[in-house]
Amino acid sequence: MIYLDYNATTPVDPEVLAAMLPFLSEEFANSTSAHSAGQRAAAAIEDARESVAAFLGADSAGEIVFTSGGTEGNNWSILGTLAKSGGKRRIITTPVEHANVARLCANLEAEDKVSVSRLSVDTEGAIDLDELRARLTPDTALVSMMLANNETGVIFPVIEAARIVKENSDAIFHVDAVNAIGKLPFSLKGSAIDLLSISAHKLYGPKGIGALFIREGVKLPPSMIGGGQEGGRRAGTVPTHQIVGLGVAAEIARGLDGLEHTAELRDRLETAILELPSTCVNGSRDPGRRVPNTTNISFEHTNGEMIMHRLDELGTLVSTGSACHTKGQAASSVLEAMQVPFSYAMGSIRFSLGRHTTDEDITTVIGQVKEVVNALRSHAVVGA
Repeated sequence: MIYLDYNATTPVDPEVLAAMLPFLSEEFANSTSAHSAGQRAAAAIEDARESVAAFLGADSAGEIVFTSGGTEGNNWSILGTLAKSGGKRRIITTPVEHANVARLCANLEAEDKVSVSRLSVDTEGAIDLDELRARLTPDTALVSMMLANNETGVIFPVIEAARIVKENSDAIFHVDAVNAIGKLPFSLKGSAIDLLSISAHKLYGPKGIGALFIREGVKLPPSMIGGGQEGGRRAGTVPTHQIVGLGVAAEIARGLDGLEHTAELRDRLETAILELPSTCVNGSRDPGRRVPNTTNISFEHTNGEMIMHRLDELGTLVSTGSACHTKGQAASSVLEAMQVPFSYAMGSIRFSLGRHTTDEDITTVIGQVKEVVNALRSHAVVGA
């Protein structure tokens, strides 16, 4: 199997798994218990909190709250900000956000609870910071923006955007960093970002655990009511093993080892596939404006679902877009916002590489993609 769907999820790193296992067996105690075993679990959690804080460049570990993942972190950021907004009901976001931001904003808008202003993106998926500046009003409660798009890999200038927001309003600035953290150099140090969400399973950690950075002084209501876990900000028995896993994954990711090679492999894959006629990359071709592991390629007048399934039959796993909403037949809302023609958008494939992707993998996939696309375009049967 050749796995090129690392933006959907990553395998758990062996070091991460090894660190987690003791907390699923002999060190199983509840971290809120007062006895020595509980204290050891609590200490492991605080060590992980320190690791995540250092990984993100937070000023203190107290700014890190563990969550169940990106969806909870993003939802909590938006709903919590609105709850503490003092009556402000305007959100600024983009039309290419992940579904857990886009659908929540759309639902709130449909219920007439908020007014949502969506910044435009150009044909390369980039936003205009001057438009952001112009859209800010005294009634703006929140600006929510991803660090890198999960479908195209396009990077958003969140550090500069946060500065603009703070210079022109008192709105809270939230970043969905789920698909970017661990794939590019980034630090909260010295930034004006208020809230930032990450998820462990995107950086070789376990599923079901993430973290929300909440800048000191930013007030959110608790995400869940109950006990006093996470400083009273998120009730519920703490999953020590998962938190330990996230902490180790963060430690490993701090080195950003192998990203240059990953970018080289991605670029070789792109260049070879683009030799096919009527084929294009969706998003910026500037390597500095995309995360190094991602390419989204469209094949005109070819069905992306069919390409994906044919590649699956050949042993290569890819995606037609976000893993959270790939079962429908509609064109990607991200590509629609970028004004990708429908004849291209319906034939799009996302290739996302990872730590375990090899040169041999890329050579194999290049041959498979060309075989599959040519066969589909000629209505032939692959392998016949």
